[in-house]
Amino acid sequence: MAHEREDQQDLARFGYKQELDRSLGQFSSFAAGFSYISILTGMFQTFHMGFGAGGPAFFWSWPIVLAGQLLVALCFAELAAQYPLSGSVYQWSKQIGHPAIGWLAGWIFLACLIVTLAAVASALQTTLPQIHPVFQFIGDSSNEADKAKNAVLLACVLIAFSTIINGIGVGLLATINNLGVFTELIGVGLLVILLGAHAVRGPEVLLETQGRGANQFAGYLSPFLLAMTLTASYVLYGYDTAGSLAEETHDPRRKAPWAILQALLAAGVAGALLLVTGLMAAGDLGNPLLGKEEGGLPLLVKETLGKGLGTIFLIAVIVAITVCTLAVQTGVIRLMFAMARDNRLPFSRALAHVSRLSRTPQVPNLVAGILAIGILVANIDFSKVVDMVVAVAILWANLAYLLVTATLLARRLQGWPPRSVAPGLFSLGRWGLLVNLLAVLWGVFTVVNIAWPRGTQWYQTFGPLLFTAGLVFSGGIYYAFVQRHKSGVLGEHRAAK
Repeated sequence: MAHEREDQQDLARFGYKQELDRSLGQFSSFAAGFSYISILTGMFQTFHMGFGAGGPAFFWSWPIVLAGQLLVALCFAELAAQYPLSGSVYQWSKQIGHPAIGWLAGWIFLACLIVTLAAVASALQTTLPQIHPVFQFIGDSSNEADKAKNAVLLACVLIAFSTIINGIGVGLLATINNLGVFTELIGVGLLVILLGAHAVRGPEVLLETQGRGANQFAGYLSPFLLAMTLTASYVLYGYDTAGSLAEETHDPRRKAPWAILQALLAAGVAGALLLVTGLMAAGDLGNPLLGKEEGGLPLLVKETLGKGLGTIFLIAVIVAITVCTLAVQTGVIRLMFAMARDNRLPFSRALAHVSRLSRTPQVPNLVAGILAIGILVANIDFSKVVDMVVAVAILWANLAYLLVTATLLARRLQGWPPRSVAPGLFSLGRWGLLVNLLAVLWGVFTVVNIAWPRGTQWYQTFGPLLFTAGLVFSGGIYYAFVQRHKSGVLGEHRAAK
């Protein structure tokens, strides 16, 4: 009880009263970040895109992205120690920068999370029909239009389930999430061991480009950079979710920073091992299906381990996709709640209301589910909806991250963090400036790489750029004419003085 009172008093120093259910421990905090990244979800959903673009050598994009995101995560860990508040990216940028920067970062990241929710739920289509054709409820899996419609149907069912679980409360959510993460960790470990035992070639396969980029001006660099955006950049983000649950975590100043770093490192190492062993074990790397949605990593696993054992691992992937969807929707809810509590969104009072029964914000939960389903249904006849959603989501995530690290760098040059930092809290110390500078440079590179015009169709070439421009423009207009005239914590959420 003493620790709980200390956490409540700490929260009150930022002007907020305790409303959410503070019941999460270290593992639950780690699990939130790990399940968002979700190696089994991301790898099984996007392997075919990365492999199709860059061949086996696309593996090297993984350690590069991991190193770059680790720089960002180190900055986030330092911020989580200083500002243990719901809303992660929004709160961190607001606390260290101008209110307009905080609002824009929150606006962009909120849109990112909603789009990601739709994208993650869509991952069921890459796995369920490969477990059994009966899960192709609509038409034929060989037809692109039928696959797109079936993906929307499966995703909508999963989002509805996630909305129900998130609405019940963080206790049930954490229990399911913890079990799911434990299952995923065991599943990834066993899969790496079994694929390694079935290796038919050595690690030299990681240098094979299969002729990608042979007739292009920049050679292999162009397909390699594309592959980087399609797999590694999509999978390795979302670790900030551990910080977004700070107001529901015991002693978050000390637990959240390490949970952020542990989630990213655990996912990064597991993903690298899965890629290496998978490429070494694949029977025929020239199989064109490895680079297509109906094949990819699920096909590789089933052909290597046999249909029976392969199907068991695909069921583990379904568990991972489910808990990943739960984690993403949790992130949406906490960010929406944090912004609404500060009167930063339309209908803020309704969005910030916390149910006394579940001690969770119910309206953001419903809004998140409805918006994600709306995105899917609106694109039901768009056969490449997943590819487009992936590109847009990772662009917005890294843009929001860049706003945080760039703002932090500006503050650091002015003397941040304050010298009154409590002993024992995570700090980069004298390495802070260098790490922060490199994190900003990484963020700029990533945003440019993801937004770079590519593809043969207009929506592939300019879609991410156009959607991003529209998001920033609409957000800027709303802030200039509406939001900048509103400020302060809503009275019912304000801590007593």
